[in-house]
Amino acid sequence: MFLAVGAMALLCLMSVSHSAPLGCEHLLRPLHQLDPRPLEGRWALVAGSLSHLPYLDRFKQRDSAAVNFSSNTSDTNISYSRSIRLDNKCLYRSYNISLEGSSFTYDGTDNLTANFVHSSCQDCLLMRMDVESGKRQHLYLFSRRREVEQEEMEEFRAQVECLNMPPPVVMDAHKELCPGAQTEEKLEGQKD
Repeated sequence: MFLAVGAMALLCLMSVSHSAPLGCEHLLRPLHQLDPRPLEGRWALVAGSLSHLPYLDRFKQRDSAAVNFSSNTSDTNISYSRSIRLDNKCLYRSYNISLEGSSFTYDGTDNLTANFVHSSCQDCLLMRMDVESGKRQHLYLFSRRREVEQEEMEEFRAQVECLNMPPPVVMDAHKELCPGAQTEEKLEGQKD
């Protein structure tokens, strides 16, 4: 009799635990192994949060941003370039990064650790960065789309909250992204 009551109580607790909101450990779990091939291409910044308030204020000023990943024929070394539209100007920066599991490092930089975090969004990329041994944290949500569904944004807000960071800044999906860096170089040549 006690065994039956105990089993019934356990079943009830299990059903309650499955319907409970996801815990922070689950929300922030890193990807185990990243395949770089689906990573390739352009990703628009949808939202982001930074723990360092002066940087967050600067982050809020950008009109749009995107990243582009391209493989160098290696599964562990890839190129990463970012474009930021700020004050109607496009700023570009390129990096070489080394992938290891869900983590990556910028070549030549030892004060930044970064990893890719799980997201329920199928065409999203969630990047978590710790700068200067965790003194500053950044969490960025990228997608192949300019906007994500409300549930996907709520998940991102919960992930930001788990890190005790300020509420995310959501990019205006109607503001233009910068053209690819190659296109911009061509445009600059035409201006002369």
